[in-house]
Amino acid sequence: MLKLGGYINILIAFAHILGLFWADKMFEVTGIGKEMTELAQTHASLPYLLTIFVAIVFFTFGLYGLSAGKHFKRLPFLRPVIFVIASIYLVRGIGELIFDLEKQQANQFLEITYSLIAVFIGLLFLIGGLRKWTPNQMDEGI
Repeated sequence: MLKLGGYINILIAFAHILGLFWADKMFEVTGIGKEMTELAQTHASLPYLLTIFVAIVFFTFGLYGLSAGKHFKRLPFLRPVIFVIASIYLVRGIGELIFDLEKQQANQFLEITYSLIAVFIGLLFLIGGLRKWTPNQMDEGI
């Protein structure tokens, strides 16, 4: 589960970088076109720099997922970071889902889809982390 979560995050990071070639379209599809236009009024490079920063965060999340899945060397603070990543995704997904269900807007389908994807990835990290670091009760005779 942790490897899958890691690979998905790396894929999302690369999608962010690739999307910069069609930035305006990507911002519109993801529902942040207005915000990025306002950010560009401050400085034209800010939407691109923010997207690169977000891609780096997703890539880092991916590396931690792969590290926890023993795909390569152990990264520092592995256990707490895995649960922090799970928490970020779950809070983002569930919080946004609750918010989306309360409002009535035309682009609600995409927002709900993004929220469900976030919940899915959060559950991959949470369940994967629990499986990895929670002792098996059957092994302890409980």
